[in-house]
Amino acid sequence: MNAKEIMTTSPACCTPDDTVQEAARLMNANDCGCIPVVEDQQSKRIVGVVTDRDLACRCLGEGKGPETQVREVMSAEPSCCTPDTDVSEVQRIMTERQVRRVPVVDERNCCVGMVAQADLARASDRAVGDRAVGEVVERISEPTDASRRGR
Repeated sequence: MNAKEIMTTSPACCTPDDTVQEAARLMNANDCGCIPVVEDQQSKRIVGVVTDRDLACRCLGEGKGPETQVREVMSAEPSCCTPDTDVSEVQRIMTERQVRRVPVVDERNCCVGMVAQADLARASDRAVGDRAVGEVVERISEPTDASRRGR
């Protein structure tokens, strides 16, 4: 099984110049916690991602307001996969990078989809074992060194 079989196609995208409020509205309207950030809406060439956690920690947590540009809080250079990437490789990316979502890009690095942790779980009865999905969830959820120091 590969990414194109489980991905959400044509995800909502924002640009680095959009405001975090616009990104939050997209998340709300599309019932998602991660928006691909693209150079422009025509090319869809991916330059980053912005998550609900980015909005909470890098924006609100640092006293920034709703007019803050996405470029100030996004995660640049996300780990991506292609539509033909095997689901086990998507799992590896999620585990190693401790991310819950992986953008899917074409040969021009244009965003064509998104694979979320939930997509892996829904696919578990077809190609990905429940145990493998459980391991991915566990590894993604492990605290980082920084959060361990904060305890």
